[in-house]
Amino acid sequence: MRDLFRFLHRIRSTLMFLGWLILSLILLYNGNEHHKARAISSSNAMAGNIFSWRKEITDYANLKEVNRRLAEENAGWRNRHISTYSPMEGLFARIQDTIRRQEYRVITAKVVNSTWHKPKNFLTLDKGTKAGLHSDMGVIGPNGIIGVVRDASAGFASVISVLSPDIKTSVQMRRTGHFGLLYWDTNDPLTSNVIDIAKHARVAVGDTVETRGGDGIFPAGVLVGIVESVEDEPGNNYHSIVVRLSEDMTRSGFVYAVEDLRKMERDTLQQANERP
Repeated sequence: MRDLFRFLHRIRSTLMFLGWLILSLILLYNGNEHHKARAISSSNAMAGNIFSWRKEITDYANLKEVNRRLAEENAGWRNRHISTYSPMEGLFARIQDTIRRQEYRVITAKVVNSTWHKPKNFLTLDKGTKAGLHSDMGVIGPNGIIGVVRDASAGFASVISVLSPDIKTSVQMRRTGHFGLLYWDTNDPLTSNVIDIAKHARVAVGDTVETRGGDGIFPAGVLVGIVESVEDEPGNNYHSIVVRLSEDMTRSGFVYAVEDLRKMERDTLQQANERP
């Protein structure tokens, strides 16, 4: 306490100056309407700036929750979108109607870990069997396909990335309909190969590549990428096509696991046809 009094005594001149300054300003603003109005305006502007900064900080802190809600809303939109439904015909007569049957269900999840620089790359999602995820579900991002679920525990799922030679995804050229397989053999996280498209098929740089569907993993028409180069090697009956992937595999964020609701029925029929 004695040190505090010594400090105040040492700066008594400064304190007296500040006191007289504050008193003079109060008298000035109270006795002059113009200065009073300017003071109120300045204080309001300062308060507005403080509240604006506080709002910006609060909004930034809430971005994680906002992104989660947006991802869930997008998943709901994808579940209701017409691309996840197929037309149903009546049992006795065909009528003009918009009744459709849902073929795919979409579940939102977040990437909590991923690789893109290894010979075989994987992702880990923050949802598992409790949320409905299981093996052989396709995973897509906001801009294109990402991979296929390999395994799932109660709370997490492991995904084989499209940046892995372990998966070959059925794709097609949007312009011509010719189909082949997406196979990663470029060692580049931004590109991939499309194989098994015959030379007679017209493929040009800039063509759009999309999923073909029907494999029980991805719906048809999901964007894969844009053709970056096309080469025809002598003695090879197929194009050598390099595609620039539409989805950035080096980033983390929210993704969507896609479940084919008719996969079991389709697989059962195909297995029956394959029996001798």
